[in-house]
Amino acid sequence: MAFAESAGGDEPPASGGSLVPLLAVCAGYFMVILDVTVINVAVPVIGRELSASLTGIQWITDGYTLVLAGFLLTGGALGDRLGNRRIFLTGVAVFTASSAGCAFAPSALFLIAARVVEGLGAALIVPGSLALLQQAYPAPGARSRAFGLWGSVAGIAASTGPLLGGLLVSTVGWRWVFLINLPVGVACLALTLRHMASSPRLTTRTLDWPAQCAVVAAVALLTAALNEAGRRGWSDPAVLAGVGLSVLAAVAFVARERLAGAPALPPNLLRSRALGGGAVIGLLFNFGFYGMVFTASLDFQHRRGFSALATGVALFPAVAMTMFASVLSGRLTRRTGDRPLVITGMLLAALGLGGWAAAGDAPAYPLLVAPMMAAGFGTSFALTGSTSTIMGAAPPAYSGTASALFNTTRQLGSATGVALGGTLLATAATYGAGLRVSMAIGALAYLIAAGLAGWCVPPGTGHEARGGH
Repeated sequence: MAFAESAGGDEPPASGGSLVPLLAVCAGYFMVILDVTVINVAVPVIGRELSASLTGIQWITDGYTLVLAGFLLTGGALGDRLGNRRIFLTGVAVFTASSAGCAFAPSALFLIAARVVEGLGAALIVPGSLALLQQAYPAPGARSRAFGLWGSVAGIAASTGPLLGGLLVSTVGWRWVFLINLPVGVACLALTLRHMASSPRLTTRTLDWPAQCAVVAAVALLTAALNEAGRRGWSDPAVLAGVGLSVLAAVAFVARERLAGAPALPPNLLRSRALGGGAVIGLLFNFGFYGMVFTASLDFQHRRGFSALATGVALFPAVAMTMFASVLSGRLTRRTGDRPLVITGMLLAALGLGGWAAAGDAPAYPLLVAPMMAAGFGTSFALTGSTSTIMGAAPPAYSGTASALFNTTRQLGSATGVALGGTLLATAATYGAGLRVSMAIGALAYLIAAGLAGWCVPPGTGHEARGGH
């Protein structure tokens, strides 16, 4: 395939020994994930101050996640076509500007519109983040460490969101939930422009807009249906209609891909055992981890009477382990390869959620610390290897698309875990029984992911483990 460099594309790539590109990329990614969870403790206050209806409150939360999930593949395709650095910078600029719009929103409708635009910026940031790390750290060892820290950012942002949100709302007000993005976004823009080389552009690749529209509709409709399933139940007509329309959009996408000269997801990518299997692993471990975080948060606040701040502190054992696990896995993968780490991480996480399920309907909090630590450690430990597997299986020209596919399946896994957890808590005979079933299903998802990793994650060590470009 023919390539043309974007402006400045002949600059040398950022040094694998420099932490600056990693800090820039992780700052952008942190904002994206934080804004999924930090808003949860703020929406009751926002609803009162802006006189928002219940539907309006729901859209303040869901408008962002729907657009983020729906446009990830489009963001990846644009990065491959126009340059991942350019699209990443565009996403950060859009996200930062729309965060300012959220912070100064005069009405609920204005806030919802700003949140939708914020989700669009996020969808441009996420695919480019992995592609830029792959570009900035070409050495396998440095790349694995970078992927590990990138992965730990998700767990830290997701788990500390309620704590940070509760702290800000109770001290300086809900508008600071969005204002904190402004200095982070400006710093991310400055660091990326100064320290990240321009990315190559695939000039021969055209964007298949009918396919992009179909995949946006399929993912957004499915995410909306899953969000509503947690509130309305799986048999609700609106939920069934959303799932049905999502399936129709997915069928239209497949039909279009068979006819397209330049498909959005080339068939050879989907036929790759490492890439396709790695995407499913991402769905399964996000299903388990975010389902645990959601149900644990509800348990701590609704049944145990914890405040939002106390809930964030209670979840800290899971958060603390994510950073440690990512650093450790990034170092070990050079010796062991990715497969042992992914399998070990999934088994540890399964053991953690299984232990929670076996602890009884109302276990004392100290008994839950070890299960949360195991789930946090295992998920982050496996994320490094699965990310390396996905990115190593994709040709460099499709790094943005591969990253987008991986993050789309992870987003769907999160939505499914939260929806199923909410349904089980609402419909079980007792709250404790619903929580135990949710944890048991999460443990099963981790076990399936461990088995899948044995089939699709390449064996070998060092460079061999990350071959296959």
